[in-house]
Amino acid sequence: MSFCCGASMIGTKGTLKHIRTNIHNVPIMFCPVCHRVEIHYLVENEYEILAEYAHGDGADEVDFGEYVEQEGKELLENCVNHENEDPMDVVLSQIDMALDLLCFAGQIGDKAWQDELKKRLGTLNGRRNKLRQRRTSV
Repeated sequence: MSFCCGASMIGTKGTLKHIRTNIHNVPIMFCPVCHRVEIHYLVENEYEILAEYAHGDGADEVDFGEYVEQEGKELLENCVNHENEDPMDVVLSQIDMALDLLCFAGQIGDKAWQDELKKRLGTLNGRRNKLRQRRTSV
């Protein structure tokens, strides 16, 4: 499980740009709070190799799945949330985890971590409120 700024990262596939080459369907992790993106650690080496070869060949676009064999379940089994889940469920899960971490940070007396988690909870609460508002206005 990957964590970023007090939230667990969400597993999905996305398009990354390496110099001038777009590489599609790359297993990635992204943070729902700060939107940081990381290549999934299980395919990081394969991504680097494919990106260098594709750029060297002058390819504009490459599909990661066509060149790298992947076990989808293995890649995302350590993810707490996945992109195809209901956004409200994802946000609520993130809030629950952040609250658990905030409680732990309080127990160990880590004031800086508590402050950081409170900021993240504020951001996640704002997302939750927007999702609720969209659901009631539809």
